[in-house]
Amino acid sequence: MAKKKKKPKGQIKLQIPAGGANPAPPVGPALGQHGVNIMQFCKAFNDATKQKEGIILPVIINVYEDRTFDFVVKSPPVSFLLKRAANLAKASSMAGKETIGEVPRAALYDIAKEKMVDLNTKDIEGAVRIIEGTARSCGIKIID
Repeated sequence: MAKKKKKPKGQIKLQIPAGGANPAPPVGPALGQHGVNIMQFCKAFNDATKQKEGIILPVIINVYEDRTFDFVVKSPPVSFLLKRAANLAKASSMAGKETIGEVPRAALYDIAKEKMVDLNTKDIEGAVRIIEGTARSCGIKIID
């Protein structure tokens, strides 16, 4: 017998620290308005991401009519990876006018390899150019 396809109700996109989902905002209100069991999601997300503790992870949650859900965890944002590579707490508030850190070009290739599945390019050079643009907008200088 064929499986019945679930009817989608909505999609929620959040950025949550790995292993740190809890019912407090932004998770609780976002899931609550769709009728999802918040604690069930928090437990499932924390179990799935406990090995990446301390990293902010984007997650896409698909909610269905019967109030069930599934989620897809993406790789960390490029800005987070660049700030970690440059040992910065936050990006520049005046990007383009102020340089607050430096990242070697080799680190860009490492970040590009990690983000390749989420980027809008097929080759590594295109991915590195995308990451260079993000670095410029964060006030991070690329050194050779």
